[in-house]
Amino acid sequence: MQDNIYLNSDMVQKLNHTIQEYVRDILRNQSIINEDVVADPRIVMGTSMVATIFTLYVGYKLLLCSSGYKYKARKFNVSTPEEVQPNWKGKRLNPPKLVDDSKPRHIQSYCPATGQYLGEFKSMTADEIDELVGNANAAQMKWAESSIAKRLEVLATLQKFILENQDLIAKVACRDSGKTMLDASMGEILVTLEKIQWILKHGPSTLEPSRRPGPTNFFMKFYKGAEVRYEPLGVISSIVSWNYPFHNLMGPIIASIFTGNAIIVKCSEQVVWSSEFFIEMVRKCLDVCDVDSNIVQLCYCLPPTKDDDAANHFTSHPGIKHITFIGSQSVASHILNCASKSLTPVVVELGGKDAFIVLDSVKDLDALSSIILRGTFQSSGQNCIGIERVIVSEKNYDQLVNILEKRMKETPLRQGSDIDHLEVVDMGAMISDNRFKTLEALIQDAVSKGARLLYGGSQYNHPKYPQGHYFQPTLLVDVTPDMDIAQNEVFGPVLVMMKAKDTSNCIELANAAPFGLGGSVFGSDYSECNFVANKLKTGNVAINDFATFYVCQLPFGGINGSGYGKFGGEEGLLGLCNAKSVCFDTLPFISTQIPKPLDYPIQSNDKAWRFVKSFITGSYAMTTWQRIKALVSLAKNAN
Repeated sequence: MQDNIYLNSDMVQKLNHTIQEYVRDILRNQSIINEDVVADPRIVMGTSMVATIFTLYVGYKLLLCSSGYKYKARKFNVSTPEEVQPNWKGKRLNPPKLVDDSKPRHIQSYCPATGQYLGEFKSMTADEIDELVGNANAAQMKWAESSIAKRLEVLATLQKFILENQDLIAKVACRDSGKTMLDASMGEILVTLEKIQWILKHGPSTLEPSRRPGPTNFFMKFYKGAEVRYEPLGVISSIVSWNYPFHNLMGPIIASIFTGNAIIVKCSEQVVWSSEFFIEMVRKCLDVCDVDSNIVQLCYCLPPTKDDDAANHFTSHPGIKHITFIGSQSVASHILNCASKSLTPVVVELGGKDAFIVLDSVKDLDALSSIILRGTFQSSGQNCIGIERVIVSEKNYDQLVNILEKRMKETPLRQGSDIDHLEVVDMGAMISDNRFKTLEALIQDAVSKGARLLYGGSQYNHPKYPQGHYFQPTLLVDVTPDMDIAQNEVFGPVLVMMKAKDTSNCIELANAAPFGLGGSVFGSDYSECNFVANKLKTGNVAINDFATFYVCQLPFGGINGSGYGKFGGEEGLLGLCNAKSVCFDTLPFISTQIPKPLDYPIQSNDKAWRFVKSFITGSYAMTTWQRIKALVSLAKNAN
């Protein structure tokens, strides 16, 4: 990567101010605006000359946003684990279990697709967690003072490594999660690189001090300035789920590094093996950039028991200043209870029941069926913004059902493991078999209430990988809101279809579930799609697309049963900062003084009251005459 030469923040502000004044001067000279009016592009875009000037101004703004500081991506290497070497023959556990009964406080990692043993890790203790927090805190004190340029250098170095080692990263993620290489590429690598690239381009401007209007007080507005400065919180934490072992771990780390924080990632016990590798990758990146690698730590421990309270110790630790949690509602309630003891703020993302709405105006149902299949079965349906319900207006319902049934029956999705590229695979394994009975019960409940099971519906015993955790790709149609599967997150490879009478009923069905994370709406009438998007009770919506709100680096999070708070985009970065409000004098010869009538000891209560009353009236007067009278009164009572 070539050097990128950027302006420092002071130069950016000065140049930005100069450009704005230059544009205003031209507009004044052309009699387009008068001296008292600030140029507003929305008002003055009427002439071609003004349009040209505005284009130049926007061009400068984009240049400033896409540049920033000087940095250079460095090079480093990480040893390739034996478990992802070609044709690795690891022993298969039978049955594969997360915890071996003979070692109750040890976590046993294995490949969900094949049952192959990956390693054993001792569940961390409360003392070890204290050590993690202490090391992170000591390193963060120095990192908090780091320049934006240094932070960008770290991220650019990380970006370079990921781009050049996509096969290695995907194989590690697949080996520990059971997903396919393609799913890892799209769901793990692409979105991680997008996050890094977005921060490289837009992060510096996001963390710039935010100038605010300041007081409206008539007397103070002339000399008081105000701004918000964004400073690191300290040691933060993310408690992340197993479905995207690379991206879920890397996303919070990337944001933490850029905002000047240290972070302790508590990974799921299901993916400790890959998390250890990815943390090693980040630490080597930090080392090569001459940064204390203790700003990134990894924690893993089993759920709390009466004999081991390490997990609760972590979430209630007073040294952790912010927690981002991705997981289930039941676990979230427990974490929030623990975090309340140390008053630690928590962002919670709890999955969803995302609706994929198909309106009457959709023209190409065949093309749409491809999006539905990908959005439903990617990562075996273990995706918090995966398609949980396909809601179709009556006009298109039967035809779309027929298309999907035909595709799933004539060309069944092939299941298995493609890490060694020995076979063509469409869908991988699920992380565990502990929910198979729940999935089958949800499907059976729906069928008993009138739904039609057109394909799949049960666990799949893979002939080549009998220890693997596979569930059949399933097509379940004619689902209604009274069925359990319409109200509960499936988080598995089940395509659920619901018929709606019209657009209004589509909205009603979509909002009927107790979740509110994301959703999609498809139709050729944009105004109708936009209307539906506005009516959906969710935190995120994609119009004529699937889940791209996440790729766009918009603030991500849900409402209702899907949690609260946001990560991602500007809001996600700023949420990891202390927003420090600062006011200051803008004119060197004017500052706040205590007027004589108000100085201690008070000489006259009557005069002091008249002075304050006149000051307040003059500050917020609604007419000129009212302000004049207040000024006269101020003068009379000033001494």
